[in-house]
Amino acid sequence: MCDFINYNKQMDSLIHFLSAFLTNITWIGALELGLIYALVALGVLISYKILDFPDLTADGSFPLGGAVCVISILNQVDPWLATLYGTLAGAVAGMVTASLHIGFKIEKLLASILMMIALYSINLRIMGMPNIAILGETTIYDVMPIESDLQLALVRLVMALLVVIIVKGLFDLFFATEIGLAVRATGTNSRMAKAQGIAINKMTILGMAISNALIALGGALYVQSNGGVDISIGVGTIVIGLAAVIIGEAIFSVKRIIWLTFAVIIGSILYRFFIALALNNETLNGIGFGPQDLNLITALLVVIVLAVPRIKHKLLGKRG
Repeated sequence: MCDFINYNKQMDSLIHFLSAFLTNITWIGALELGLIYALVALGVLISYKILDFPDLTADGSFPLGGAVCVISILNQVDPWLATLYGTLAGAVAGMVTASLHIGFKIEKLLASILMMIALYSINLRIMGMPNIAILGETTIYDVMPIESDLQLALVRLVMALLVVIIVKGLFDLFFATEIGLAVRATGTNSRMAKAQGIAINKMTILGMAISNALIALGGALYVQSNGGVDISIGVGTIVIGLAAVIIGEAIFSVKRIIWLTFAVIIGSILYRFFIALALNNETLNGIGFGPQDLNLITALLVVIVLAVPRIKHKLLGKRG
């Protein structure tokens, strides 16, 4: 009981400290979303960069994590346990995608598309309706009495930050272990890995399970912050994750996992800030841009980030 009281006091002190620097709820929300989607980006990092597995399951596993979490909370399950259930559901989805490729020799991209389509119906089955609210239910963000909207936004930000720090630490530790190195070797050169005695099929399944578990964890945090789940929240998830990875890599040219994960997290935060800037820009709003153009803005941002280094390289080549 004393530990819980001390924890509440520490949280309260941290929130009051942050409130002196962060006073705009819009930017606090953007930072929180950046941290939540950093989990998605870490999952995408595993599938696309480490395993070289083009995986669209993310668009289904993100709402899957949210759906399982919400239904669990509504059934009076502890919110942290509900979050874990959502995460595990995502891991299962990733394992199935990998198994479709390994067991039935279905192309990686097609296997992930099939799983993404299947998850749409599965998510609807779990939810029972297109959207469910959990307003008034206990979530992981209910750690202290809330006195204002600003304080609520700061609490959500701090909780998201704590989760991301823990996940990053575990991520870095895992990929430094023998099994983690085996997963990386499988993605880098599967033939060489197999020749070294690595069970590449098992490593692929494990890697995909972790990837989609992280994405589903992001979904579980998102629905608790958002106050409910909607069947459409997964649309564009893979693009957002890729955008974060690409932005992070463009800014930080790093190879070590510990710095690569840091770059991806920063990339996710910057991406959300870019989106917030675009959606709150008077000039863009004046020509009709709005929240409905989120995926269009994302696509344009990714194109720009990918194109600028190439254009710069060509210009430098001509000068040389």
